[in-house]
Amino acid sequence: MFTLVIDDDPSFNAILTRTLERRGQPAIGALAGEAALALASEHRPARVVLDLNLNGSSGLALIPELLRLNADCRIVVLTGYASIATAVDAIKLGAVQYLAKPVEIEAILAAFEADDGPDLEAAASDEPLSVDRLEWEHIQRVLNENDGNISATARALKMHRRTLQRKLAKRPVKT
Repeated sequence: MFTLVIDDDPSFNAILTRTLERRGQPAIGALAGEAALALASEHRPARVVLDLNLNGSSGLALIPELLRLNADCRIVVLTGYASIATAVDAIKLGAVQYLAKPVEIEAILAAFEADDGPDLEAAASDEPLSVDRLEWEHIQRVLNENDGNISATARALKMHRRTLQRKLAKRPVKT
């Protein structure tokens, strides 16, 4: 069972690929979308670990292409900036799981094996979100609508680009 790791952070990509190999999971890494699609076309991976943000563009755009190349491929999306909006989008596009970084290898392997998919209702509790978290969710939704384009998102939010970049550089706010 071949695994393709798609993440633009060379260190994280190499470590995850090496860790999968040590666990007996043949794996190869790609740092960009085009390289990933070329490798997927050549190797037809059964599993894909996909970063949500690939050098400023949305990794979600790769999901339909990866599934076109192998309809049985199981895709786990990883992100350092988790939001309910992008989690829902990832699952609608065909990902089997959506995990927030940092993540342990056991969680990634368990996500590939799980048949029930992510528990999005658990992520959306009955308790109201804080104002900071609502802002974070809104920014993520608008960022996703603009395909990860920071400048377009800043214009849509009527916010200075540098202010948006500072907000995105912070860890997501807890509920």
